[in-house]
Amino acid sequence: MSVDLTVWPPRYDRAYRPDPAAEYWFPELECCDPGTRDGLILEKLRRQVEWAWRRSPFYRRKWEAAGVSPATLHSLDDLAKFPVVQKAELRLSQAAAPPYGEYLCIEPGEVARIHGTSGTTGRPTVFGIGREDWERIGEAHARILWGAGLRPDDRVLIASFFSLYLGSWGALRGVERLGATAFPFGAGVPGQTLMAVEWARELKPTAFYGTPSYALHFAETARREGIDPETFGFRTLFFSGEPGAGIPATKRLIEETFGGRCVDMGSMAEMTPWMTNAECRARTGMHLWQDLVYTQVCDPGTFAPQGPGAEGTPVYTHLERTSQPMIRLVSGDLARWTDAPCPCGRTYPRLPDGLYGRIDDMFIVRGENIYPSAIEDTLRAIEGFGGEFRVVVSRRETMDEFVIHAEYAPSHADPGLQGKLRATMTERLRARLGVHPVVELVAAGALPRTEFKARRVVDDRDLYRRSLHGARP
Repeated sequence: MSVDLTVWPPRYDRAYRPDPAAEYWFPELECCDPGTRDGLILEKLRRQVEWAWRRSPFYRRKWEAAGVSPATLHSLDDLAKFPVVQKAELRLSQAAAPPYGEYLCIEPGEVARIHGTSGTTGRPTVFGIGREDWERIGEAHARILWGAGLRPDDRVLIASFFSLYLGSWGALRGVERLGATAFPFGAGVPGQTLMAVEWARELKPTAFYGTPSYALHFAETARREGIDPETFGFRTLFFSGEPGAGIPATKRLIEETFGGRCVDMGSMAEMTPWMTNAECRARTGMHLWQDLVYTQVCDPGTFAPQGPGAEGTPVYTHLERTSQPMIRLVSGDLARWTDAPCPCGRTYPRLPDGLYGRIDDMFIVRGENIYPSAIEDTLRAIEGFGGEFRVVVSRRETMDEFVIHAEYAPSHADPGLQGKLRATMTERLRARLGVHPVVELVAAGALPRTEFKARRVVDDRDLYRRSLHGARP
């Protein structure tokens, strides 16, 4: 195996690449007995925690207050005694010690790349990534992309923003390390999708990376030009940024549209290598590549690790990160995990349903917990659905109003067909969600598309409550 695991961080042979016919990048790690691998994970975890303890005032203060330290870490179960980290804490640390915060564990001059969040919902978070960390990110992503079926003879269209956003850069780094041809087209410029369609028709890329909603927008754009998306020849389409690729109906639609396999990936930008939640080409749910980033699925209230089959939020811990290590970072996503075998032969645990929602994306209507992913899965399974939807939740007096604006396909332009389609949507959504929605149909293409992450829910109830409060004397 072309990696030295006797040192920390591990030292990889950057010239190594498996035979293209090989199923695994490192079979010794990917297919080994889980107990044996846990021993390796524990050793890496101890070194990672020790690194952060010595170099980060942020972690030392936090752990001392909780009564834990590297000396208390005797088993993987002991990690649950360490306090979790919330994103808000990272922002506060960076505000107090700009720009990187007190959890940067290398000298500022050793930072090779600066990425971050856009700051659209608050103070931006700055990611400072060391040069050696960036190389290890490439190693991890190449190995995981190999598991998804990519090979050196692939030509990969990267149709995502090249900006502060880490997703596209991480995909590019993995593709380059794997030895495939990178086609970093980008996204976000007016007219760029049409241009990407034209380039894809000429260059015939064999793989696609972006968000699921953008892939479907890409297909719509191609069809408007008279191009069948299946003729692009994408063998593999891999995604991050939103839960669509893990939603059964959306996954099926993507595969039927393009004729390639749809592979779900993604954790958090802070956790890059973000591909460590990733499906293999068997597509039975995301493997948790535990020897790269150790993941616990935890109770969202107590953050205690949950057993197989239980729903919780993933809590992530780096195992090879020197620059800004995340140790028990709360994701806020929702998932359940299993240790059931995968046909691919890898022995990692899996998230069989992927990341199917976020705690803060869930909304409550008349006492029912509702996730946008459940609405999407239901609508995409209905013949006549036009491809996009929006949800508006509002309050009128004492009753929640729950309206779903859903597009109808051109084949259902007849008012009679629309009446049947509306009735079908209403009944299936009521059965799936436990609450009766008002379905309003609009023509295909009437709702906005996105080149990034889809935002489909508008909750106006806070406006209603504020208006009531403002009306009081």
